Amino acid sequence: MWNMRILVLGGTGLTGPFLVRRLHQLGHEVTVFHRGEHETELPVGVRRLRGNPAQPPEELRRLAPDVVVHMWAMTEAVAQSFLACFRGAASRAVVMSSCDVYRAYGRLQRIESGAPDAIPIAEDGPLRESRYPYSKMGRDDGPAWMRQYDKILVEQALAAQSDLPVTILRYPAVYGPGDGYHRFRAWLQQMDAGSEVRVQDTYARWRWTHGYVENVAGAAVLAVTNGRAAGRIYTWGKRIRHPWRSASRSWAGRSAGRAA
Repeated sequence: MWNMRILVLGGTGLTGPFLVRRLHQLGHEVTVFHRGEHETELPVGVRRLRGNPAQPPEELRRLAPDVVVHMWAMTEAVAQSFLACFRGAASRAVVMSSCDVYRAYGRLQRIESGAPDAIPIAEDGPLRESRYPYSKMGRDDGPAWMRQYDKILVEQALAAQSDLPVTILRYPAVYGPGDGYHRFRAWLQQMDAGSEVRVQDTYARWRWTHGYVENVAGAAVLAVTNGRAAGRIYTWGKRIRHPWRSASRSWAGRSAGRAA
């Protein structure tokens, strides 16, 4: 594997710093283009540029990256801007998607009818027929991208062209250090207080694939550094074994053990 020029759009949020650090450790020349909202500590030698990753400027083309990575392509419009900028400038791309593209997610969220699909679901499994899965969940004054968010439309825009070979990596529900949404905050607070862990019924019955942040970033590193991944779709996540109520008991037990 030769040393590559890698441009990361985003890269200072949840999995991005782990991805950037590992790529730098492997000897690659890494540039991070981000808004500047998260001043995450990155290795000396990683170049930082500031701007809006949703609308990458033409100047980034001059970097001529071997691989350009988009960590935050949330809408079809963002995907189109990304392609317009890097067609003919980058050799290939890696774009982060989500497991919420699958039909199973729509059925679990009851935005589509039908029984849950059998698991495990392969990359060629059926996708949602509905669009904009979070449009009714966001507040009117919430971020505009939430109402326009749909990774299916992002993937379709990327797949509809052949000028820029793209690897799509469908993320699980990611947890761990840096989780701004903190999926388990309410439960961890109860554990720290030494109280009984109370989990809402809807969450207690929920089954969905998760991934620890550093492990998910490791999968992204493989997609970035292996040229054979070009043009392919990968789904990454833990094998689903138990509903969350079982997991919460396990976490509570470990928390109690640490306290002891």
